[in-house]
Amino acid sequence: MTFLSTLILALAMSTDAFAAAVSKGAALRKPRFSEAIRTGLIFGVIEALTPLVGWAMGSIAAEFVSEWDHWIAFCMLLVLGCMMIRNGLKNEQEVETQVIRHSFWILAATGFATSIDAMAVGVSLAFIDNNILITAAAIGVATLVMVTLGVMVGRIIGVIAGRWAEVLGGLALIGIGTAILYEHLSVAV
Repeated sequence: MTFLSTLILALAMSTDAFAAAVSKGAALRKPRFSEAIRTGLIFGVIEALTPLVGWAMGSIAAEFVSEWDHWIAFCMLLVLGCMMIRNGLKNEQEVETQVIRHSFWILAATGFATSIDAMAVGVSLAFIDNNILITAAAIGVATLVMVTLGVMVGRIIGVIAGRWAEVLGGLALIGIGTAILYEHLSVAV
């Protein structure tokens, strides 16, 4: 793979993580840059590891990953999105404040859900002339940058949207999952 194709692949793999990060940033109460970097690191590491796992699985699990990756991503994003919507719709008496920091596990689950497509890409990279370590690192760095920017963009949206930011973020995650599912199902037809 050329440098340009690696760069384009890395950016393409980070776009859904960017959208999820915007919703995460919107749900936070004035996230600091350090929280944006933390979120970017969690997403970036996961996004860098999944193509390595996919590459390692290679042809052994290629059929399983390509047949089910969109369903797994859709279900995970649907559940996370519904949880965010539920939290956003709580009565004002139940809602103390916006969260200051998302838990590691929520961020890791969201990062994994948005990186399943990178695992499938890793499987396909096992069959071409490619340095998987460089490609995985490029995907991880692109995701780190995009997610960090996404959280900070979400900060602006959160100020504008107020308590509805979490509802909008949940809808965005459901939308990402639906788009992933639609993309894969429309190709299969």
